[in-house]
Amino acid sequence: MRGDLDEPGTTDPRADLEHGTVPRLVRAAAERYGPAEAVAEGRHRLSWAQLGERVERAAAACIAAGVEPGDRVAVWAPNTTEWITAALGAVTAGAVLVPVNTRFKGAEAAHVLRRTRARLLFVTGTFLGTSYVASLRRAAREGTGRGPLPGLPDLERAVVLSGDAPDSFRTWRDFLAAGEAVPAAAVRVRADAVRPEDPSDIIFTSGTTGLPKGAVITHAQTLRAYGVWSELAGLAPGDRYLIVNPFFHTFGYKAGIIACLLRGATMIPQPVFGVPTALAHIAAERVTVLPGPPSLHQQLLDHPDRARYDLGSLRLVVTGAAVVPLELVERLRGELGVRTVLTAYGLSECSGIATMCRRDDPPATVAATSGRAVPGTEIRIAAADGRTAAEPGTPGEVQVRGYHVMTGYYEDPPATADALTPDGWLRTGDIGVLDADGNLRITDRLKDMFIVGGFNAYPAEIERLLARHPDVAEVAVVGIPDPRLGEVGKAYTVRRPRSTLTAAELIAWARREMANYKVPREVAFVTALPRNASGKVVKGELRGAAVLPARP
Repeated sequence: MRGDLDEPGTTDPRADLEHGTVPRLVRAAAERYGPAEAVAEGRHRLSWAQLGERVERAAAACIAAGVEPGDRVAVWAPNTTEWITAALGAVTAGAVLVPVNTRFKGAEAAHVLRRTRARLLFVTGTFLGTSYVASLRRAAREGTGRGPLPGLPDLERAVVLSGDAPDSFRTWRDFLAAGEAVPAAAVRVRADAVRPEDPSDIIFTSGTTGLPKGAVITHAQTLRAYGVWSELAGLAPGDRYLIVNPFFHTFGYKAGIIACLLRGATMIPQPVFGVPTALAHIAAERVTVLPGPPSLHQQLLDHPDRARYDLGSLRLVVTGAAVVPLELVERLRGELGVRTVLTAYGLSECSGIATMCRRDDPPATVAATSGRAVPGTEIRIAAADGRTAAEPGTPGEVQVRGYHVMTGYYEDPPATADALTPDGWLRTGDIGVLDADGNLRITDRLKDMFIVGGFNAYPAEIERLLARHPDVAEVAVVGIPDPRLGEVGKAYTVRRPRSTLTAAELIAWARREMANYKVPREVAFVTALPRNASGKVVKGELRGAAVLPARP
């Protein structure tokens, strides 16, 4: 199934991408939107013109620090204005951006820096009570490197974005000051030398199974993909976008920062998602756009103080990455007055976007599917051989082909060969089915499927059914060993506030609502499901029962 560039209501996003690269996009946004507000972070405000100036200052400082075209520059920090300017400045200087997961510990961050041979690092000082600098120094204190961290021989400089800098590190202010000697013309020459086909960034996968791998995406892929995303979402100048998805992830960086650069929407970065803070931001900043995982929107709707806040400005919600109950879509529209609720599907390996609902899709389609292939993209459901298309309506592995599929995993040919077929199809590892209209429904991960007495059981399908129970807020199902049937399902369930639902009641309800082999044989009530930074439930932790116990 192929997304059509000529479908009604969809323009070819390439028409708006004459700049072709992220550096030229930053310059175009500064010229096009000038005095309009680009970033709103508390009392700190930046116009688009001011943001452009700050990015050029950061680029000059990168050049002064010795960054050359193609060098990898990493950012390990939460969502802040400094993240935006440091990252865009590095890319404007011709570097390849390497965002680092803020949930990583020092050793994990050091692995990414070592793996990509990053030459420059921007790091926060202390975040959520943890000194990122101290944890990194502990993890990389031994080695032969002559830079700030002996265990990272390729790292030449490290800059602390907020707070004091220890010996061998530099403060953000000092870093910028060192770039003042670089002429503006030199920055322009460096920015103009970046080509659309050059790597823009290396986005590391979520890592729900195994070690994360770095997907290499080009400037042209990024801009075209998020031109499409912005068009389908209806993002427009004047929108005010609360970015709670982390910048180190495609959903935060590209569906957030890049999309706002393309459309002139105001960025409102939120470093940590907290319901009271988000409610206050929406009301005070008159937020219009709020993408995020379903759990985020569920928490907003269920918060006891929600009625105290004026949320009437919200008009667009984009979600996905988990089961989306129809009730959630209906409540967002009915209780909050959100005009447009969309679901989408994508992976880091295809620039974060493959399918997306359309603004005129009915709530049932938005809840039950991830929409149709976006323009310029092909989606197929592979047969068991993994090389041909399955029969219509038959579940199989979802495969994606198009302009936005990664060039490969960074310096990892074996993993790249496993992920990409010789004719360019990306093997997603997700199981799905296409309906008659081309809408994709993800039924599971290949690795999550379990077999009950010879029947294939797909956790996502079971979760979707269980989510219809009025007392179930969230649920995740895994397969566990069973002496008679081989495997059976176990449902880790988060109850709604004040619910007294029991395991026996939920199992009895499930027996009335689904085939017997799908019915979970065990139910464990928990206060929260373990998630990675992109909002996906980490099934491996559930299998190890590493979850928070529910209150008695």
